Amino acid sequence: MAGTESTPRVRRREPRRFWSHAMLFTACVLLVNGLFGEHGLTQTIRAQRAYAASMRQLHQLKRENEELRDMASRLRTDAATIEAVARGQLGLIREGEILVTIRDK
Repeated sequence: MAGTESTPRVRRREPRRFWSHAMLFTACVLLVNGLFGEHGLTQTIRAQRAYAASMRQLHQLKRENEELRDMASRLRTDAATIEAVARGQLGLIREGEILVTIRDK
């Protein structure tokens, strides 16, 4: 029974364990980079929110611009609009009218 001596077995699981840990580590690094990296998910969400806010602001500015164009057109052509602005902003009155100014104490 000298030939049946037990020889120590070499463990082959160590390289497998190393590679599985290495793969797990790499997957974690890629996940973190995908979420928080320069072009990651959080940056993408921030960019989408900024884009949406910019689009809302652009639509608001376009509406205001259209209103201003309309007012400018009316000020060029509509006598009633010109009179209303002259009365409101310049304090002008018609002949025969009396201007009454009320002051707060």
